[in-house]
Amino acid sequence: MADFGNDPSLWAAKGIGAAAGAAVSLIYMLPQSRREAASRFFTGLSCGLVFGGPAGLWIVAKLDIAGSLSGAEVMLTGSAASSLVAWWVLGVAVRLAERWE
Repeated sequence: MADFGNDPSLWAAKGIGAAAGAAVSLIYMLPQSRREAASRFFTGLSCGLVFGGPAGLWIVAKLDIAGSLSGAEVMLTGSAASSLVAWWVLGVAVRLAERWE
């Protein structure tokens, strides 16, 4: 199992990737209120930080590009992807819940 430990550059890559994923997802689905935006942003940020490593490793394995990326690039990619997906899914869930009220 890969041990990413507490390397500051990997944590920075995770944070940047998670924030970028949350920011990009703002473009795809605009929030209806500031509260919804904050909730979705922080959910995306936390999911990017937590699931960035596993998601990055999964993406690299699926695309078969493991030899050409550094650990920071894998973290950045995984964090951005998991942040983007979590943010978007939460936005869809909120809108469906509002529609069914």
